[in-house]
Parts: sequence; C-alpha cells; structure tokens
Amino acid sequence: MGVTIADVAARAGVSKTTVSRVLNGKGEINENTALKVRKAISELGYVPSAGAVGLARGTTQMIGMLVPDRARAWPGVVRAVVDTLETEGFGLRMLTWDRGEESLRRLGLQVAAKSFDGLLVTEPEDAMGYITELHEAGLPVVLIDDRLQRPGFPCVAATDREGGAQAARHLLEIGRRRPLVVTGPERFGSTRERLGGFVDVYAEAGIEIGRRSIVPGDSDPDSDSDSGSDFERGRGAVGRARAEGVEFDSVFAHSDPSAAGVLAALHEAGLWVPQDVAVVGFDDLETASYTYPALTTVRRPVREMGEAAARLLLDHVRGSPKAAPSCIVPTSLVVRGSTSQPGSN
Repeated sequence: MGVTIADVAARAGVSKTTVSRVLNGKGEINENTALKVRKAISELGYVPSAGAVGLARGTTQMIGMLVPDRARAWPGVVRAVVDTLETEGFGLRMLTWDRGEESLRRLGLQVAAKSFDGLLVTEPEDAMGYITELHEAGLPVVLIDDRLQRPGFPCVAATDREGGAQAARHLLEIGRRRPLVVTGPERFGSTRERLGGFVDVYAEAGIEIGRRSIVPGDSDPDSDSDSGSDFERGRGAVGRARAEGVEFDSVFAHSDPSAAGVLAALHEAGLWVPQDVAVVGFDDLETASYTYPALTTVRRPVREMGEAAARLLLDHVRGSPKAAPSCIVPTSLVVRGSTSQPGSN
C-alpha cells in the first residue's frame, strides 16, 4: 500500500479534511497548520492523486516545465520559454523526468505545494497518464512537440509531415531519384509523419521508395538499440545500407545529428557530398551550419514553438476566452552545401 492522505493527516496531527484543504488550496487554513501538512507530505513521500489535488489555487507567477533530462532539453525552446515568461512577469521552475517514480513523486510534491500555476511538458514518456490526470483535475498543461501522442490537453507541434515533403521536393528538384531514408525512433508519431510526407512526394513523382531504402536510424542489430548517439546511428545506417548493396544518390535523415553521422560515413567511403550523394537533415540545430559541407535541413522552429507554448499556457492559466486548444508551427527548408554546389544557386 502506498502512502495515503490518512497517513499524512496522522503525521501532521490534523484531520483528513484539513490535508485535503491544503492540497486543494481551499478554505481558511492556519499557515502553521499548512506548513505541518506540507512537511508531512515531504517526509512521507506522498504523491497526491490528481483527483485529490483539485488544484483550486491562487496565482504563484511561476510556471513548471517538465523535461526528460537536462541533457536533452532543447536549449532554444527553454530560452524562448524563459524570455516569454519573464516578459509577462512569470518565473520558470524546471523539473526533470529522469528517475521514473522518484521524479513522479517530486512532481506530485510540487503540485501539492502549489509551486506553479501551469505546466509545460516535453517528451513525458511514461508520465503522460499522470499528467493527463493533473490536467483533468484543473492544472493548465501544454505539451511541446506532441510527437502525435494526441493528448487530451493543449499542445504545440511542428508540421512534420510537410517537413518530410519539403525535403523530398528539394531532392527531386536537384535530380535525386534514389533516396535513402534514415528514420528516427519508431515509437514517435513524428517519425511516421516525416517518412509519410517524404514517401508520398516521391510516389507522386512516380518513384516508389522500397523498404530496403528505409533504414531505422535508432537501432543497430549488433548493439543495444538504446545505446550510442544519433550521430553513430546515422553513420551505422549508411554502413548497413552499403553493405546490403542498396544504391542511393541522396539521404534524408530524420535529425541533424543523424545527418552528421551520414556525412561522416560518406566521407569514409570516399563519396563526395553533394556531387555523389546529397544529404538533408531535420531540425536545423546550430551544428547544422558547422558540418562539412554545411547541412541542408528542414528547420523545425524550436524558438517559435517555445514561445507559442508559453503564451498558450499563460492564456489557459489566466482563463482567457481566446485561449487556443493547440498550436501548429510550420517547418521550412534551409538549403546549404550538402545539397547545393557552389555557384549552383
């Protein structure tokens, strides 16, 4: 049995009703009593259910942001969120989802303590169920980059399918008719969207992309699929395709680090980019302009996504009648040297 509201009440020396009022922020509660209840919650590690939390709260002028871990938090998104919130007089409290149940407990404690007025979430993985409960109980929540999880609360996403189509149209325009596709993690709907958009454009041009030309970039049969970097996975994907005799004149990689790995593998094979093989990535991370040659990529506007998510959440926190249910931010193609030879433009 987990820790219950009755256990918290017993530790604090108050009634269950008082604990409930502290959790919900309802009624007149003596500050000393509230402090005892919150101390008991912390000592016992009590994670309030979304239903118990009710979340009727006054404003704290703080927004929480839940990310998988600090290493993977998008710097552009976070910077845009901070800038937008500061302009509106709000602060940001970062929370990580890197320790499973312990992280869930910390999140529950922050919610119980009314530490923030709303929650921004990126890649929540197994926490989606609990986050959905919190939203249904009244906590304003916005998911950044929904990865086609289709949550029951507002989200901000990019046009991944159109991004894949933009990459395909560009490669066709420069005469590349035998593309290799290095996909992203299969568990993400955005991977299917990018692949679908790309394949559809080639199909419209009368070119079928066979399964042998679609290489999973997140798995290697000779290693743990969860190990290694996107760079190494992209590099390995090209090596596997060449070993299997797949012929290609271009590569569409579903992330810039993967595309950088593709560039490395092509250089090692003695192939020239873009003369022999053109390469397109996805995201337009800062490193895309530092590869050799610089990487043509589909820009996913992470700063705009962060700003849009912050503003969308603030609208819901303030109860604005104009608050949108969700927001879609368009992608765009950025052409650089990996598909364009000097003087070709």
